[in-house]
Amino acid sequence: MPLHLSLAPTWANACAVFSLAARCLLVACTFFLASCATKDRDHYVRVSVPDQKMLVFRKGVEIDRYDVSTSKFGVGSRSGSNATPLGTMEVAKKIGKGAGLGMKFKGRRATGEIVRPNSPGRDPIVTRILWLRGLESQNRNTFSRCIYIHGTPEEWRIGTPASYGCIRMRSRDVVDLFNTIGVGARVEVTMSPFPSQIVRTELPPPAPALLAPALPPPPAPALSARLATPRPAPAAPPASRAASPARRAKAGTTDAPGV
Repeated sequence: MPLHLSLAPTWANACAVFSLAARCLLVACTFFLASCATKDRDHYVRVSVPDQKMLVFRKGVEIDRYDVSTSKFGVGSRSGSNATPLGTMEVAKKIGKGAGLGMKFKGRRATGEIVRPNSPGRDPIVTRILWLRGLESQNRNTFSRCIYIHGTPEEWRIGTPASYGCIRMRSRDVVDLFNTIGVGARVEVTMSPFPSQIVRTELPPPAPALLAPALPPPPAPALSARLATPRPAPAAPPASRAASPARRAKAGTTDAPGV
């Protein structure tokens, strides 16, 4: 058999494999670019463990702040510790869009049960879930530990460490956060307290003051000849004769005391 005939099937197979690989690479690049395009890089979330507060920033400017609840077992990333991880993370998944306030989740699935705030003995995950992924070596197991930002029915505990590792919020607050930030938004948990005053919004520069046009000074009044001529001092009235004490006593008059 001629050599060129024996090589023909092999060349055709190689072309088919190359075409398939090129298509797979194109699909992978498309998905990669799409995922990069949808990552939220405008918002940044900071959580202070000492303050039990969360600040939300948009392009470096604070837009919201919430009371939260981190773990009652402290901070850390050890598996099984039930502690809240420190460091920088990102929102990996958002779960629960459109669910009602107090919707109970089990295994990240809505159960259909609504748990009212502060229901006695009830402490499930409710309303919304923002699943976090660690971006540092110290918290790289955050996603596998199932650390979330989520709603809680135990709203009376918000503001104090009470969770089992997650970051808890009131239902209305977690809905607000869910609607504000997207997948890929950075979340930082820190042991540093927040400054006492942080700029919440960018204020517009003050408008320039409108200055009234300067008015010329009023003309000095002309002095009449009469005013220019000094007047003679009035003559002193003639001194009256003072009554003697005996005369005042006779007339029945006395001096009034000073007031």
